[in-house]
Amino acid sequence: MGEKDGTVVAGGHGRGAAFNQLSGPTYIFVDQQQNVYVSDTWNHRVMKWNKDATEGIIVVRGFPRGLFVDMSETVYVADYGSHRLMSWPKGATEGTVIAGGSPGGEEANQLYYPWGLSSDQHGNLYVTDHSSHRVQRFSIRQAN
Repeated sequence: MGEKDGTVVAGGHGRGAAFNQLSGPTYIFVDQQQNVYVSDTWNHRVMKWNKDATEGIIVVRGFPRGLFVDMSETVYVADYGSHRLMSWPKGATEGTVIAGGSPGGEEANQLYYPWGLSSDQHGNLYVTDHSSHRVQRFSIRQAN
């Protein structure tokens, strides 16, 4: 029933901030090409590890927790420390705020320490809003 030993696909060179290291990895997303995206919490970044790569590349900065990557390689991140949900199109150096921002709060347009992310086939992101004790849904579908 499968292998008993795991294969390192990201990090594995001790704790640190080099491109072959992680520090406090918390969430992962694996796309259809088997690229691995990792919320590297204590380095305040999301790293992308292409299949069979020995180093990752930084695709997002901030306070990442949960993440999701769509078919166009836009990275969506629960930016925990800034109380917001962000999107980062492929190659972007700046993200776009989808919802929330500092200070955090409990209104419908606010988040208070967002944590986990999930998506559905209808173009929605679901966000666990840790300190507001709720789950919120946001549409990420592009207008035609």
